[in-house]
Amino acid sequence: MKIYKTLFSILIAVTFVVACENNIVMKENKKILPPKAQKISHQHKAHGDIRVDNYYWLNERNNPEVVDYLERENDYYDKMTLKSNNLQKELYKEMRSRIKEDDNSVPYFYNGYWYITRYETNKSYPIYTRKKDSLNAKEEILADVNEMARGYEYFRFVGLNISPDNKKMAYAIDTQSRRKYTIYVKDLNSNELLKTKILTTTGSSVWANNNQHLFYTSKDDKTLRSYKVFKHDIKSPNNDDKLVYHEKDETFSVYVSKSKSKKYLFISSYSTLTSEHRFLDADIPLETFKLVQKRIKGVEYEVSHHGDSFYIITNHGGANNYKVVKTSINKPTIDNWTSVIDHREDVLLEDIDLYKDFWVITERSRGLNRIKINSWEGDEYYLPVSGETYSLYNNFNPEFNTSKLRFSYSSLIHPRSVKEFDIITNETKLLKSEIILDEDFKSSDYIEKRIWTATNDSIPISLVYHKNTKLNSNTPLLLYAYGSYGSTIDPYFSNTRLSLLKRGFVYAIAHVRGGEYLGRSWYEDGKLLNKKNTFNDFINCSKYLISKGYTSSNHLYAYGGSAGGLLIGVIINEEPNLYKGVISAVPFVDVITTMLDKAIPLTTSEYDEWGDPNIKKYYDYILSYSPYDQIKKQNYPNILVTSGFHDSQVQYWEPAKWVAKLRDFKTDKNIIFLNTDMNSGHGGPSGRFESLKETAKKYAFLIQLEMEEY
Repeated sequence: MKIYKTLFSILIAVTFVVACENNIVMKENKKILPPKAQKISHQHKAHGDIRVDNYYWLNERNNPEVVDYLERENDYYDKMTLKSNNLQKELYKEMRSRIKEDDNSVPYFYNGYWYITRYETNKSYPIYTRKKDSLNAKEEILADVNEMARGYEYFRFVGLNISPDNKKMAYAIDTQSRRKYTIYVKDLNSNELLKTKILTTTGSSVWANNNQHLFYTSKDDKTLRSYKVFKHDIKSPNNDDKLVYHEKDETFSVYVSKSKSKKYLFISSYSTLTSEHRFLDADIPLETFKLVQKRIKGVEYEVSHHGDSFYIITNHGGANNYKVVKTSINKPTIDNWTSVIDHREDVLLEDIDLYKDFWVITERSRGLNRIKINSWEGDEYYLPVSGETYSLYNNFNPEFNTSKLRFSYSSLIHPRSVKEFDIITNETKLLKSEIILDEDFKSSDYIEKRIWTATNDSIPISLVYHKNTKLNSNTPLLLYAYGSYGSTIDPYFSNTRLSLLKRGFVYAIAHVRGGEYLGRSWYEDGKLLNKKNTFNDFINCSKYLISKGYTSSNHLYAYGGSAGGLLIGVIINEEPNLYKGVISAVPFVDVITTMLDKAIPLTTSEYDEWGDPNIKKYYDYILSYSPYDQIKKQNYPNILVTSGFHDSQVQYWEPAKWVAKLRDFKTDKNIIFLNTDMNSGHGGPSGRFESLKETAKKYAFLIQLEMEEY
């Protein structure tokens, strides 16, 4: 009996100690302090202005203390979000469960073969295949990326390109997430690699029609600007590659392509506002490229081929929303251009696509896409489409001699479908609808709509929510925008977004200036010395949604990435109390410092977008909104910042410096997280499932805030 009492006493003591330890741990968790980056004063001098940057040292990629700081930030994030692990796992599981893992792309026919991309259950990467003549033929595996990616933390496969004789395949890979691709060539008869191994390229390549010469674009190893086009002979060593074109203007980049007709090769130089093209008969790759039209500052043009003519989409002559012109291949210069489709003030002409027996234009009117089919005899008609919150675009149509056009459609509530229109029968055939493996999902359970703000510059907003979600001041709403480079964010269906909508969130897209949603002028009004319009538009959309009872500042969240992350940085400096939380993914936030550093990738080609800060008026304007430079002693909302250590577009140190300075200046007790993926770059981790984990982290952050669990 005495022994039992002794054991009982020991048990009580142990229980007491464990309870105390748990209590201590709980108290310690509440006292977890964020890391502090060391301050080392550095002065930036320009135009007589001195900026003190205490965190400039964080750009030392190979400095162990830099890596240590990023890892401490990651550790802080992990500890502070420990209680959301189950939620993250739940979100990941439900998002993945909606995906049909054993899936195939819609087969397309090209040059005698049907090409199919397929995925297998539990495999992250695609398998590229083809079948000769018939879909019933034996499958030939061109590349099993799952096998190729084995052993790599990051793996990106791009640029699959079959030679005209169908016997060789060029492709490129990146294993560092720096978008510096190595090109290889595989013999499809022997299934063996040739000696071709071309480093530091864009990843794309173009075959000449002789099946021997491969044209590709190389990148500057430091700035990553694509600036040289080479011609590679697969029968010769790599160091014998011939330089075909060198783009010496550092504000321009270059790429090489091939006409859909396969008759011509093109070398295209471009900046934000100006373009220039050269062409060569693909049958005679040893000849010299000829100029279409010498570059004229402010004139953009794109070239397509049909018959004995080039068809060109251009803004020449004040065609702000673009027009289509035609010119003789023998005399392609601008003085020989004749009009095919005139400029229209209310319609943005986005693209043209030429086929042997018809041609297609993609245009935008009041924000909505439409596809117009034209016969070479003059008949024309639009593909029918309805709604105001959809995406409509040409699908991959590589075959020049065809009577069928493939296109894709999705909306905020309708999963993506691929359809085929026959220009002979005028019939539309559904080829595939995205399968959502969720028994509870019905499009009819969700509401999509487009609304317009009531400000002087009325801004469209697309939004979606579950029909059972009650719209009031307590409704959580996530507002997204990008707003740069003329890139338009069309409403589209998202499998992952359902996880937020089912939890009562409203999701909205602000179609702010800086994109081309309402035409080219919508872009022009959101760039250079008009850039602040982008940020003001987003703030106005936020206030409008609150004023109309969709949400309140206690439940409003904002999200943007890259240049959209810049937007997030500005709005929280300007209106920090308007949002409960924000997500800023790989954000471009140290604008003035980056734009003054020509050695940083992509800087010089961005002058026409943001302005050249070596010119004082642009320096002053950029500085006035640059998020890193405009941080104030004030309250800030809860913030999640994501970054990639190998990011080639927005270097990791921009978000790292931004967070370090925010921690130093913010006067509130709200949380701020910096989560850096040490193995990836701008696009995040590779593989179709890893990206779901990143989405789960972001959604968990929002849901935890909404549940007041931080």
